Amino acid sequence: MSDPKPLPRVTVAICTYNRADFLRQTLTGMTIQNWPTNQLELLVIDNNSTDTTAAVVREFAHAPHVPRHVLETKQGLDHARNRGIAEATGEIIVLADDDILMEPDWVRQLAAPFMADAAKRIGCVGGEVVPVFPDGLPEWIREWHAPLAFRSDAGPLPPRDSPMGANIAFPKSVFARVGVFSTGLDRKGASLFGGGDGEMVRRIRSARYEIWFAPAAKVLHQMPASRTTFRYAARHAFDSARSRVADRATRPGAAGYYVSRFIGNSLKAFGFALLALANVIVARRDAAKKTLVRAWRSCGYLDQIPRSLCGFI
Repeated sequence: MSDPKPLPRVTVAICTYNRADFLRQTLTGMTIQNWPTNQLELLVIDNNSTDTTAAVVREFAHAPHVPRHVLETKQGLDHARNRGIAEATGEIIVLADDDILMEPDWVRQLAAPFMADAAKRIGCVGGEVVPVFPDGLPEWIREWHAPLAFRSDAGPLPPRDSPMGANIAFPKSVFARVGVFSTGLDRKGASLFGGGDGEMVRRIRSARYEIWFAPAAKVLHQMPASRTTFRYAARHAFDSARSRVADRATRPGAAGYYVSRFIGNSLKAFGFALLALANVIVARRDAAKKTLVRAWRSCGYLDQIPRSLCGFI
């Protein structure tokens, strides 16, 4: 009888910035993964944290899988992601958020599609991301938070669907072909700019790789009370809209996109603001908050389009 095929070496890179308490919970699950010790590398990419992040990593010095602390001084999520890619020694690179919870077979479920892919046609595998709210979920934002639920079994995704950067894996070889993450997108410090993961997925698709979804590679994405406030929702909506414009600026047909989005969102911002006022008058506070968030999203488009036209992020 022949020996079973050896498991590939996997690198998990957790990008973090001033989230020591969440990181501790994430590492608790990450360091007990059901994967051979000599075939799993855990990196914590510390993006200039000023809290106890480094000390938290040291707490796991005697865990089954010991994480390594790496300081990345260039501020920004994609600088941290790219540092993780540069440091990685694994054939498979998993990029994970610092506030996720997972089962011990999480790495195994993410790696399984790559291991069965003899033709090397898969360029990315995303796992399920289920938002959880330890402090409760206000009803007025419920519709904006749901699992991805792209499909019930592991398999390829259509172009309209993309995995989330909180739980995503790549063969290391794909970066040699398509390049690393664009550092003009995604978060820098407290900014909620985004879009780097979606832009990377499009590049991988353009290189004729398949994008897969693995629902069994599920993580719970923790959403604290600070992320359920009107202030956070409005700021997230504004920065998300700006991110879409900045991302779209890198693709053909940007001029037409700018014109249509500027006109459309000018009308939307005005209309949503009027609707929010009407909801305030009739004492529908939750409806007013939802409508104001939508108005602020439109303002994000109006803010970013002139910036992109002038060549600024």
